[in-house]
Amino acid sequence: MNTPTLESAIEASHKALAAILKGDQSGYLGLFSAAEDVTLGNPFGPFGRGRKNVEARLAIAASKYRDGRNTKVELIEKYVSEHLACVAEVESGEAKVAGSEEMTKISVRVTSVFRLEAEHWKLLVHRHADPLAMPQ
Repeated sequence: MNTPTLESAIEASHKALAAILKGDQSGYLGLFSAAEDVTLGNPFGPFGRGRKNVEARLAIAASKYRDGRNTKVELIEKYVSEHLACVAEVESGEAKVAGSEEMTKISVRVTSVFRLEAEHWKLLVHRHADPLAMPQ
């Protein structure tokens, strides 16, 4: 059996980002584990915990964006063990947010924790994204 690499799972998360900025959550749905210990924190409300709540949080996030695209993903650091990996990145893009007709630049700090499950890397344990804080 050909085991997907961590790099392919990370690349899939970047493609999912491009889709969610267009209002489509489906790319992320396939990345999250079905396990109940999955969590998601995004800029649009409280953390979701458990698959059903994560799906609901993804739907809310996707509903906020349209006509967008990601422009850059900057890797800050990657930590990898046999069954877990943590990736810190800055994701940048642009989209129409909420009801606006203007494109808005978006830049978020993201921490993604992947877990190897049944020979597949899943975006599991945690994904957290928040607006990039700028120095005051």
